[in-house]
Amino acid sequence: MFRDQVDQALSRLNLKPGVSEMKLLLRTVSWRVEAAPPVVVKIYKPGKMAADPLHGRYERTVGSKRTVVEYETDSELRDTEQVPLLEPGGIEAFFRREVLPRVPDAWIDPGATKIGYEISFTRYFYQPKPLRTLEEIRADILAIQKEAEGLLDELVQGVPK
Repeated sequence: MFRDQVDQALSRLNLKPGVSEMKLLLRTVSWRVEAAPPVVVKIYKPGKMAADPLHGRYERTVGSKRTVVEYETDSELRDTEQVPLLEPGGIEAFFRREVLPRVPDAWIDPGATKIGYEISFTRYFYQPKPLRTLEEIRADILAIQKEAEGLLDELVQGVPK
């Protein structure tokens, strides 16, 4: 795997970049290949973790043993959904109905799930001012026009010929 090769090269050079520098390095010198197999980021010992595809844990054969694995997420494919608070069946029911039919290998990241309220301040607190009538606007335009005519006369009289 490319990441292992980078780690080995950095080790030979006695370099230990931080997490953010390592991410930047990998993003700079690598690219995404659509046909590449998913990258396994964690392998659980047999029997220690149950498979749960809804939360990103899949049962696979590694070597000759059946284990549960987690794959590395692709940040370019990450998305969010706003689930109604009173959704029947909760987040999982919404996910199964709305997301999985379109993206069968998607999963929910429990660490990124946030539950809260969205309050539209505009909807609840904005009170629009009534618009002026056409007659009021017309009167204002005529008043400004009359004022401008007087200013133009003063400017013309003050300019030597």
